[in-house]
Amino acid sequence: MMEKRLERTTVLKGSRLIDGLGGDVLKNAVVFIEEGRIKEIGMEGRITLPAGAEVIDMADCTLLPGLLDIHLHCSAHNVLTFKNYRISQLEVTPPLQMLYTLLHQQIMLEMGFTTLRDHPWPNAYGGHNSVELVALRDAVEAGIFAGPRLVVGGYATMTGSHLDLIVPRGCRREPDATADGPWELRKLVRRQLRVGVDFIKTCASGGGGTDKEAPDVRNMTQEELDAVVDEAHALDKHCACHCFTPTAQKMAIRAGADTIDHCVFTDDEAIDMLVSEKKFIVPTLLHRSDRAIEVRKRVGTSDFTLNKMKMLQPTTKETFQRFIKAGVRIAMGTDTQIDAEMGANAHELEIYVNYGMTPMEAIQTATKNAAEAIWLGRETGTLEPGKFADIIAVKGDPLSDIRILQEKEKIMIVMKEGKVFVDRRPGHKKLVIHDEAWGWKRM
Repeated sequence: MMEKRLERTTVLKGSRLIDGLGGDVLKNAVVFIEEGRIKEIGMEGRITLPAGAEVIDMADCTLLPGLLDIHLHCSAHNVLTFKNYRISQLEVTPPLQMLYTLLHQQIMLEMGFTTLRDHPWPNAYGGHNSVELVALRDAVEAGIFAGPRLVVGGYATMTGSHLDLIVPRGCRREPDATADGPWELRKLVRRQLRVGVDFIKTCASGGGGTDKEAPDVRNMTQEELDAVVDEAHALDKHCACHCFTPTAQKMAIRAGADTIDHCVFTDDEAIDMLVSEKKFIVPTLLHRSDRAIEVRKRVGTSDFTLNKMKMLQPTTKETFQRFIKAGVRIAMGTDTQIDAEMGANAHELEIYVNYGMTPMEAIQTATKNAAEAIWLGRETGTLEPGKFADIIAVKGDPLSDIRILQEKEKIMIVMKEGKVFVDRRPGHKKLVIHDEAWGWKRM
């Protein structure tokens, strides 16, 4: 049953508040919320609380903006259910795939992620599932289902691109799944926008997770890439570009892509261009972690792909550290799909800290930076008056230990637009998912 949103005044208190702007932590913080938005923030005793407001007192907790992951694939059906991920791609029908998707999105909300930029995933019919993702987005917005705010993508890329090779070879392709040449690619962008997507995803290089594909092969010509980005912008949508190599990064920057995703390899020229053009990169380091490789190994990934992912690890660390040193803008994305458990996404921030970021800088990648990268900086990503009350309360201090953001039982409150979706306080148990979500039956 659709739940009607009740507009009411709420006061949220916390021992500490991290607003996402990178400044000092506010002690004994009070957040005054009205009609789903932040009305005022201050220190307890210095802010007048409205009479009759609901007060949620989160003593010993840190308040911070709801987290964002701007590169993941919630519709990559959880292959821990299957013995082989290639078989699962053929066994899971699009309707079942969407049930997996909703579960994954709700798991993400329970872990404090209030906004997701959800990239499509292939379906068993040889196409991609943007239509279904748009439907889920609209259902969540209508209140039919609980879930995070969804920013849904549509693919526009060439035949035989990395995004095309994710589909098993034996699958027949939908005739309009890919396009070639600038005008056909413009048409493909327009078809995606007709479906109702929020951004366009394209591809300028090979990738790491596919069989028999080198990561340094070129995908698309400059003319084709220019056409895709220009058409997306003409229709007021942002564009994400898959780029493993410095050549791909430079092509994407010249085309005007808004986020440059993965960036495994780089060079001085690419870094200079990223800095001068103020582009956001989305590192997706979790996707190549030992944790991800182990999951892939268990579900039948080829030795070719496993070796490729392992080979890329030292390069990703070196490249990431070069980006930090140069001051490249970084927004958090994980590429979570079949190879790292959905909900473990904040592990990406731990990797950032291990590679040289401060905890505050890491938190900003998943809040302020991520929101700005996907054109939502005016609405979410920081705790400021006028913005959506997307707020989480975590037990402890993530500036002392960033790992607490990965611990489900320490994510005490998850609020989206002023509504509490998760409440794990003693004596309270409000969850989005009421059954254990990880009791998978092997098939």
